[in-house]
Amino acid sequence: MNPLKRIFGGDTRQFGMIIALVALVLFFQTFTGGKVLTPTNMINLFNGNSYILVLAIGMVMVIIAGHIDLSVGSVAAAVGIVVAISMRDWGFPWWGGILLGLALGAVIGAWQGFWVAYIGIPAFIVTLAGMLLFRGLNQFIGKSLTIPVPEEFRIMGAGFLPEIGSFARYNWPTVIIGVLLIAVLVVLEFRKRSVEKKTGATPDPLWVPIVRLGLLAAALLYVTWLFSTGRYGTSFPVSGLILVGLAALYVFITTKTVVGRHVYAVGGNRHAAELSGVKSKKVNFLVMMNMSVLASLAGMMFVARSTSSGPADGVGWELDAIAAVFIGGAAVSGGVGTVVGSLVGGLVMAVLNNGLQLLSVGADAQQMIKGLVLLLAVAVDVYNKSQGRPSIIALLTRGSRGGSRTEPSAKTETTKTSELISPSGPAN
Repeated sequence: MNPLKRIFGGDTRQFGMIIALVALVLFFQTFTGGKVLTPTNMINLFNGNSYILVLAIGMVMVIIAGHIDLSVGSVAAAVGIVVAISMRDWGFPWWGGILLGLALGAVIGAWQGFWVAYIGIPAFIVTLAGMLLFRGLNQFIGKSLTIPVPEEFRIMGAGFLPEIGSFARYNWPTVIIGVLLIAVLVVLEFRKRSVEKKTGATPDPLWVPIVRLGLLAAALLYVTWLFSTGRYGTSFPVSGLILVGLAALYVFITTKTVVGRHVYAVGGNRHAAELSGVKSKKVNFLVMMNMSVLASLAGMMFVARSTSSGPADGVGWELDAIAAVFIGGAAVSGGVGTVVGSLVGGLVMAVLNNGLQLLSVGADAQQMIKGLVLLLAVAVDVYNKSQGRPSIIALLTRGSRGGSRTEPSAKTETTKTSELISPSGPAN
């Protein structure tokens, strides 16, 4: 067996986006004279793109379910202005503003989810209307003015882990988090081997997980070093912590829960899913509501970083989030995609933007390059399907949903969907 397949557990093509990300970083690191992989630049890159990556986490679930959400930027702007006013004029504490924003996002999501799931209006139309409605609401409530937010609230978008100890060179909370992440990976890897042995499966030779963990640990240690050695008073950003927490939560939801399996089932074949007992209306309602909640969180993170809310907040965010999801390997037709893939796609766009800015490329050229990258990513996915090959992300999930050159019959598809949503069925 190919050593790479042993180490990474699948066809090497599934790592195309990760390879593209690494190649982009090395390219810009070379041609910018080493300006990319510096503590200050990496901190700014994460701080400046964390809200888009949060949107990508929600958007991938919407797209997997077979929908699209064009309203996320306007929802973020509307929630942001309401939260800013609530803290400035209504006497809300910073934590009360956050709770208000999340609740408002849930209400907006329920409103849009109702029209999509229970009335049957396509999500494209509902969210297009929402984009206009909530953009106007932002300007009506804020009267096209900029509303500042208090210092305590700004921590969620512009804060950093605190300095602890007398060693100024390293930020020890950042170091501790990096070491803990490595420890978690080690525990999960050997727990997996233990389960395989108990169930009678043949685990990989011991050198395989050792090499895999060694590579991951080296990458994490390098990232930890970058973030822990920045200028004094900076470290891993709070917005990055929020992003990492959300990523872990939604990876668990989409791969280990019945709700996650139902989302894939509805996106893959709604009629077959319904025949297998999946309540597709409930699934559609939940993914739309979840998207708006995450949009409200992203809006608050942006307002906190920029120290104020204004009428231009959220413009174009929906396009960046959708681009991240498709570049990350999600299928246009639904049913395929992962949270990790979308985050990698978002990082590809973030590094591309950052590198082009460091090279002093104009905004017009940046937009053209981003458009070509998105078109190429989707074209590759469509070509692979036309040739009977799964996309990169489909390869990651082949074991759970299966793939075939021929279109399965309704009976076969229903059987596959039943296996997918069964508690004893394979995980995504």
